[in-house]
Amino acid sequence: MIDENLIAELGISDAEAAALLTPALSRKSADGYMDDLLGSQIASFTPNTIVEGRVIGFTASDVVVDVGNKSEGLIARDEFENAADLKVGDKVQVLFEGIDEDAGTVMLSKRKADRMLNWQRLIDTTREGDVVAGKVVKKIKGGLLVDIGVPVFLPASQVDVRRPGEIGDFIGREIRAAVIKIDTERRNIVISRRKLIEEERESAKRRLLENLKEGQIVSGEVKNIADFGAFVDLGGIDGLLHITDMSWGRINHPSELLRLGQRLEVKVLNIDREKEKIALGLKQKEASPWEEIEKKYPVGSRVTGEVVNIMTYGAFVRLEPGIEGLVHISEMSWTRRVNHPSEMVQPGQQVDVVVLEINKDKQEISLGMKQTEVNPWELVSEKYPKGTIINGTVRNLANYGAFVEIEPGIDGLLHVSDMSWTKKVTHPNEIFKKGDQVQCVVLDVDREKQRVALGLKQLTEDPWLHAIPEAYKPGMVVRGKVTKITNLGVFVELEADLEGLLHISELADHKVENPQDIVKAGDEVDVKILRVDTDDRKIGLSLKRAQWGDTEGATGSDTGEGGAGQRRTKSPKRGGMDDHGAMGTDKISL
Repeated sequence: MIDENLIAELGISDAEAAALLTPALSRKSADGYMDDLLGSQIASFTPNTIVEGRVIGFTASDVVVDVGNKSEGLIARDEFENAADLKVGDKVQVLFEGIDEDAGTVMLSKRKADRMLNWQRLIDTTREGDVVAGKVVKKIKGGLLVDIGVPVFLPASQVDVRRPGEIGDFIGREIRAAVIKIDTERRNIVISRRKLIEEERESAKRRLLENLKEGQIVSGEVKNIADFGAFVDLGGIDGLLHITDMSWGRINHPSELLRLGQRLEVKVLNIDREKEKIALGLKQKEASPWEEIEKKYPVGSRVTGEVVNIMTYGAFVRLEPGIEGLVHISEMSWTRRVNHPSEMVQPGQQVDVVVLEINKDKQEISLGMKQTEVNPWELVSEKYPKGTIINGTVRNLANYGAFVEIEPGIDGLLHVSDMSWTKKVTHPNEIFKKGDQVQCVVLDVDREKQRVALGLKQLTEDPWLHAIPEAYKPGMVVRGKVTKITNLGVFVELEADLEGLLHISELADHKVENPQDIVKAGDEVDVKILRVDTDDRKIGLSLKRAQWGDTEGATGSDTGEGGAGQRRTKSPKRGGMDDHGAMGTDKISL
């Protein structure tokens, strides 16, 4: 039974169908005859060869192609790029794959034929180094598969100059690449996108270096950001945009202004063609705010700014974008001792400052905060003239004296030499401790050096002027207490804070090697006053002379009253100066 519908789908006439089928149906063995028939018709075809066919019809999903000698095959429509435009009679190149003996059909492929033709065309026309274009279709082991008419291999290492994180992101992209290997036997082609990029960049770099000029404004793309700056691709060569050339204002990191992939215009600052280095600037596109700095911020002018950075030595204050000045720690307060700028200001704080100095070449401005207020030291000399008695608080102690706060921010120095008329003060802690209230007298005010000299002993009359010379006359015998023993002699306390020196030669009539053989610390002894030196503020004493008494030849009589200085009205002459250099009492008239 003949299927007329099938004949209609094949698109052949009844006569053609009859011509084909009648001989076959008349034979006793249809299968054997069909094999003989097909074998004779396609005997000239070699499997896996390209032959020319003719479109003779269409089915719902296939194209019927006649390859000659009434040999027809079915090819899926999707193997044709222009299947919708095909019509009966069109000639096509197809691959004869062989005969399906089970089905008794001719096996044809349009896709495989195109691939073989493309391979042959590429092999015939393409050489290593040629540039090809294609679409990335698939990720495979070790790289990507790229369709350039035939599938070729793009190794992962050759995808880009810097290997991307995920090469699969290239799937679907149209790319250009250079052919780096052709294997004709295996029909294998390897391509490199990286090589093409490098070659194109090198070529662009040479052209760019030839034509680039200093001062030129160029466009580029931010390729890399570092702490010190950013590298900008100018189209073949990278230039360095240093952080100091990004903005007239302060920035801590380039990422504050730039991002990767950003396009921007920059100014060429310097070109080193030998080293192929280019310095770029962004801020130089605009006029420097320092050009007329003296007119905008004259010395002595008062302005307001924002604290943008704090260092140990001071604070930076922004007057406007690109203009920052330094308030040194010494310029923050007239009176307060500032250990760190953070005690006075904080970042972001608005502060009033006075312009102290401008260095246009170095782009530096010195600012002062304390200058916005009246200098209290200008009034100190008026408020506290010499001789003024003040009440203050001991704020600090040093080896050389005590700092006394006269008023907030104003300290005076009470030197150890000005603490007592009679007592030798080695350290102020012998008399004071921090926080003590003390009354002093102003001795001097140095406004320029911001110093006030104070005195404690000056509150009372100098006892060496009258009190001591009147109370302690040469020749008197007085009682004192041994306080300190040295190799040269012994210090004897005559009264509170008043000591005299008992020289080692005045301890005994014989030579004394060690004063401790004669006296001990804490001993109370009777000593004779040899001299009272009001200039040097010293009292010379003698132990041996106090012990001589009247036995040394005195002619007068002892009254028994009136003190030791009245026991003798006359003293024997002893040559004026004794052999030890001390003044003898016989040279002093009482």
